[in-house]
Amino acid sequence: MCGIAGLLAARALPRDAKSTLWQMAEALHHRGPDSHGIWLDAARGIGLAHRRLSIIDLSRQGHQPMASASGRYHLVFNGEIYNFRLLRRELEDGGQRFRGHSDTEVMLAAFDVWGLDEALKRFSGMFAFALWDAETRTLHLARDRLGEKPLYYGWVGRSFVFASELKALRAVPGWQGDIDRGSLALFMRFAYVPAPHSIYQGIHKLPAGSVLSIIDTVHPGDTPAPRAYWPVRDVLTTARADQFSCDGQEAVAMLDGLLRDAVAKMMVADVPLGAFLSGGIDSSLVVALMQAQSRRPVKTFTIGYHDEAYNEARHAKAIAEHLGTDHTELYVTPEQAMAVIPKLPAIYDEPFADVSQIPTLLVAQMAREHVTVALSGDGGDELFGGYNRHYMATAAWERVSGFPGFVRSTLAGSIHVLSPKTWSTLYAGIEPLLPARWRQRLAGENLYKLALLLRAESNVALYRNLVSRWQDPAALVIGASEPATAMSDSSNWLGDTSFSEQMMFLDLIGYLPDDILTKVDRASMAVGLESRIPMLDHRVVEFAWRVPLNMKIRDGQGKWLLRQMLYQYVPRELVERPKMGFGIPVDAWLRGPLRDWAEALLDEQRLRQQGFLDAALVRSRWDEHLRARRNWQYPLWCVLMFQAWLDEA
Repeated sequence: MCGIAGLLAARALPRDAKSTLWQMAEALHHRGPDSHGIWLDAARGIGLAHRRLSIIDLSRQGHQPMASASGRYHLVFNGEIYNFRLLRRELEDGGQRFRGHSDTEVMLAAFDVWGLDEALKRFSGMFAFALWDAETRTLHLARDRLGEKPLYYGWVGRSFVFASELKALRAVPGWQGDIDRGSLALFMRFAYVPAPHSIYQGIHKLPAGSVLSIIDTVHPGDTPAPRAYWPVRDVLTTARADQFSCDGQEAVAMLDGLLRDAVAKMMVADVPLGAFLSGGIDSSLVVALMQAQSRRPVKTFTIGYHDEAYNEARHAKAIAEHLGTDHTELYVTPEQAMAVIPKLPAIYDEPFADVSQIPTLLVAQMAREHVTVALSGDGGDELFGGYNRHYMATAAWERVSGFPGFVRSTLAGSIHVLSPKTWSTLYAGIEPLLPARWRQRLAGENLYKLALLLRAESNVALYRNLVSRWQDPAALVIGASEPATAMSDSSNWLGDTSFSEQMMFLDLIGYLPDDILTKVDRASMAVGLESRIPMLDHRVVEFAWRVPLNMKIRDGQGKWLLRQMLYQYVPRELVERPKMGFGIPVDAWLRGPLRDWAEALLDEQRLRQQGFLDAALVRSRWDEHLRARRNWQYPLWCVLMFQAWLDEA
């Protein structure tokens, strides 16, 4: 795991290019604390910078930037190619010879022998890289299929620039950094800025599964469009057309084989390795497969809270004891959790407001004290129907969509008669009488989501409502209109599919890379920890879309297939409980210990002077939250994270 950056000039590099590259690399020190390197060809206008976190081949033979044996290519690379040993054997059989045993050297040999496009098809891994082709004088930027590793790019003056994080681009002389109000509106809706947008005008995120190729004679300001080497819509459409006809037991066996192999490949490291264990289905399954293939207890890590409404640590501990892992848990106090909040703007680098960024950073910090690599269970929800909306919204929409609009509007209005807190109190009185799978941790908030359902004009509009923090961000962000996204452009959607599958697809191409994977990457990289995600092996992804929907969602419950597989390793009673998520009590903290911090950031005069947000609207939400009339923690957290980021930018 590393940080990469670089420059491409239309002619020769400027005289201060080497100094600029050093500064860009230094801004990424946290991503690669072990070593650094720079390569440049000033006459041809190309410079590459690298910060290294040594995981595979800790020797100098793994140092980057690295040149291919032919001398044609130079590469800076962030990530891991998990099947590099298999590729190396194939290349050696063809006559290639290697100096070291890094995956970077294997990548360069693959480019020499097979070319860029064929090599990308063969790579199984997580990566973002910049490849300079001296023969064609072309710079290629590429990102892995699912978007685990980040890559930003754009123009600063006459230089085309790129980097793993925005902070490296801010080190380039001439940086402007004007805020894009359309992107800010998208952030207020989703709590993240979705690719290909960034918070800055003229700076873009490279979309997952794509390549951008730019020649050194390009006119400054002109940027070719990225091209997809793994067109996700086409890939998944093909997978759905080749759906399995096997029974559940056969599907479990097939998935077991795929995931077991993915886990085994991701356990290859020359440094200590462990796993995050929340006690949920996905992380428990990953740890079970690790322990089944390890001769010693796997190191596992869990964050706990003394507030039982948010605490999964005792469940994780029970699973760790059953599997026999070397388990470490940290019970976090509110003071410890709140202490990381001032660090968030610098760590996440552009506005980011998923509140689980706090426990994610805390568990990464704890794990880094013991290991350098940690496997994660992320991805299972998006692939196997694990979010409540994947099954509850579908069932609810089927029930209410046939009612006349005025009836649905009246019902929605009746829900808003009482606050979510009051509804939750009423629900608590009947909860003991309900089956376990019907119990909800945030009943009042979920009832308000039902109101969103009742007011939706279509099922996709319902999905948009459910994932939006601010329902009308253009009214909040002054002078903004929302740019198009995959969610708003129906040409990007899967055709002829169920509502549940459409939501899973939109989560896979939006929420997963831009929220979940961003959260994990920045938190882990901030402490020099590499995170690996077996569920996102592209073979597992394609398998998941060949599985019929009834093997994902069954009897009002998601992840059916993953559950059946996990029961082979862990007793059912240890994992069957209502989905909790990875949250913290931000709603109460904003009314208590975080109130002064928030009040300063939400000061009305300050908001008006900055000129980005409607001060009256923000203050109205803040007032309602303080008086406990509504729980506006999520939309307010978006505003607070933007305000805190603005202070750092």
